[in-house]
Amino acid sequence: MEVGILAYGGYIPKSRLQRSEIFKAHAWLNPGLKGLSKGERSMANWDEDSVTMALEAARDCLTAYSRENLSAVYMASTTFPFMDRQNAGIVADALNLKSNIQTLDFASSQRAGSAALSVALQVANGADQPILFTVSEKRQTKAASPLEFTTGDGAAALLVGKGEVIAKHLGTYSETVDFVDHYRGEGEAFDYMWEERWVRDEGYFKIVPDVINGLLSKTGISAADVTTFCFPVAARNVAATLAKKLGFNENSVADNLQANCGETGAAHSTVMLVHALENAKAGDKILVASFGQGCDAMLFEVTEAINALPKRNGISGSLSRRKVETNYNRFLSFHKLVNLELGIRAEVDKNTGLTTHNRNRKMTQRMLGGKCSDCGTPQFPKSNMCVNEECGAIHTQEDYPFAELTATMNSYTADRLTFSPDPPAYYGMIQFAEGGRLMSDFTDIDPDEELTVGMEMRMVFRIKDHDFKRGFRRYFWKATPKMSVKKGN
Repeated sequence: MEVGILAYGGYIPKSRLQRSEIFKAHAWLNPGLKGLSKGERSMANWDEDSVTMALEAARDCLTAYSRENLSAVYMASTTFPFMDRQNAGIVADALNLKSNIQTLDFASSQRAGSAALSVALQVANGADQPILFTVSEKRQTKAASPLEFTTGDGAAALLVGKGEVIAKHLGTYSETVDFVDHYRGEGEAFDYMWEERWVRDEGYFKIVPDVINGLLSKTGISAADVTTFCFPVAARNVAATLAKKLGFNENSVADNLQANCGETGAAHSTVMLVHALENAKAGDKILVASFGQGCDAMLFEVTEAINALPKRNGISGSLSRRKVETNYNRFLSFHKLVNLELGIRAEVDKNTGLTTHNRNRKMTQRMLGGKCSDCGTPQFPKSNMCVNEECGAIHTQEDYPFAELTATMNSYTADRLTFSPDPPAYYGMIQFAEGGRLMSDFTDIDPDEELTVGMEMRMVFRIKDHDFKRGFRRYFWKATPKMSVKKGN
């Protein structure tokens, strides 16, 4: 049986910070940044991090696929929210997966995503069930740095395994070179970057061609047969120059999404791969490479099965769900780059008792409610008594997942008295289509967007609050206006 990609998914946050607004703030310091001021970059909400974005990409990837059939969850990032708590385990828990699966975190390099994908493909070759691979980034960048303009927040996911693959894995080739183009030391918030031309000439142009030629030689594929070349680098013309040197068709260079997203770090090679798969046709050969202390390169051939893949949002769908952001100060706040006076209501101690967290984990992370085995009434949260007044049965509640259920808004409030990192705080009552109600926080609400009673809502996994004193963050599910599926094969 062939090994490769069975499905894909993507997630880009809704807000798009206009780079012109970044430049306005820093023109006094460095007028030369104007050359980077075109377009926009994706901007995660305050309640998003690499875990929540990875989960959204994974949910998109698993559209119409049974979650019972997974053997592992791999997550890659250089911006994990927890340094000593398995982040892939949080993703698996929020997906309500069985506990007897393998979960692994991959980190410490811009090649973390491609390395994790390479391992997943190797393991999948000997596994009976597929592996969910997801990669995500929310990076901090120094104000007035080029990275602040060129980076973006986002995630992608792939389901890899054997069977009716949409893209067959033809081969992988890697070289490890301790070429230090940038680094981030222990306890440091920001990357330290070296001179761009040196990185280009000594790094990209010397290391990457050897790896790609090695891959082509290994697979027996000629450069002219490569349909799409995905190379995640923000610097202009680097990918095109590499393609010319390697003998690729000049039209093979994939869009690096710099105009409307930015470079999403370790996630970007997979983000570009997902974007390429969205418009691929059977027979296309997609070569994806990533750079960071060496280079990984992988080659895939698209199959006829891609035509039967159920619709999903992917990267294109996420990009189409767009809110223009012109408030640079909001970006600084959401990425913790400025120390704001948040008021006394923000000073409540957010200590989380880990015993309480564990006891309520099914409710808070898996969003499991209850369903009465006597009358079939669902309810959230789960309790000992059925809420149906015509039933009232005791101890009949069975676990019932609510996270993937559509809901409608019954009421909403915009509250400026309670503390919120992004005031006003939106919340209200939602009614699930199959039964059950919840007083829920709302997220990703555009103040200019009309909220109406009865509008469709979906649940998203987000940060509930931060315990900055102890470095912990609590997650819970929030409601957001439902987006329709925009892109699929």
